[in-house]
Order: sequence, then structure tokens, then C-alpha cells
Amino acid sequence: MSKVITVALTGASGLPYGLRTLECLLAAGCQVRLVYSQVAQIVARQELDLLWPARAADLAEQLRAQYQLADPQQLQVYGQQEWFAPMASGSNPGDGMVVVPCSMGALSAIANGASDNLVERAADVMIKERKALVLVPRETPFSAIHLENMLKLSRLGVVILPPNPGFYHHPQSIDELVDFVVARILDQLGVPQQLMARWGESNS
Repeated sequence: MSKVITVALTGASGLPYGLRTLECLLAAGCQVRLVYSQVAQIVARQELDLLWPARAADLAEQLRAQYQLADPQQLQVYGQQEWFAPMASGSNPGDGMVVVPCSMGALSAIANGASDNLVERAADVMIKERKALVLVPRETPFSAIHLENMLKLSRLGVVILPPNPGFYHHPQSIDELVDFVVARILDQLGVPQQLMARWGESNS
């Protein structure tokens, strides 16, 4: 049975990590529940020159066509105020969730149980149901407040995964740096990946 994964895109730098994660999850056969904020739309235009529609249903159609999905149900897209989305309830949390990129505002809200929108509520559900939750924070530096919130979440079992790529695999492109981070995200979600060779192994 395929995994059900929630992907949340918030208003922080790092959207290429989020979209590559989405692409890889779909390619792995996962069922994906995508939720995005209005500010994420702005980041999409700023970082990738992407014009996303405001309506979640329209973005769903756009992404399904882009990724050539045979089954439209493989990707469901939700806005931040769609409280009847499945992952808003502990009765239907799915198998895991990643917030990528994760703004410090979203991280703070999750750390303090705010649940004021679907991203925060879905993350709160993952914590209380003891499901895999991965947060990929935006670029550095971090303040003491940010670090304290990360530590609080880490102690609850949340994976804090800053997008800090390694260089021991001799990356030759930005895409390879992105894949390094996405590979780590997929590992934490328990999704098979072959984006890069594991230490002591070779993909060849």
C-alpha cells in the first residue's frame, strides 16, 4: 500500500526543495496531500518565476498535468483554510508530513500548538498521533528563539532538517545540492529514493 504524505509549502525561501520533494514523492507512488500558503505563492514567483493560481483546485489541475499523473487522486491540493481536509483530523492523518520550506512563523506556531490554519493543524495532528513530521527551516541565521522552538519540537520527536547539503559527493549543479537535501527528507519519511549514493555504496 502506498504511503500517504502531507507536503506543506510556507512563505519562506527554499521552494525548490519543496517542489522537488513533491515530484519525488509522486514518482515513488505516494499519495500526496499538498497544502500551501498565500505567501508560498509569492515565493514561487520570486524564486522560480512560477505563477500559481489562488484556488487550490486550479493549482491541483496544473500540477497533475505538469507531473502527468495517471490517477488524479494521487495529488490533492488544499488551501490553508480548508478545515475539512483529511489531515486536519487525527482520524485520517496519513503516514507522514513535511513542511518544506518551513518559515519561522510556522515553526513557532507548530511548537506552541497554535493550529490557526491547515498547515499548523496538520502538523499538530502528526505530533499528537506520533507520526513522522519533518520541518525544513528557511535560511540561516537562526535566533535563540528559533533554536529554542526547534529544540522543543525535536524533544517531541519532530525531525528538524535544515537544508544544509554536504559536499563529499562532489556536486556539479544546484540540482544535485537540492537532491542531497531531498534525499534526506525522503529517508526520514521512509520513502525509497535513489537520488544519491549512500555512504560506502555506489549508484552505478
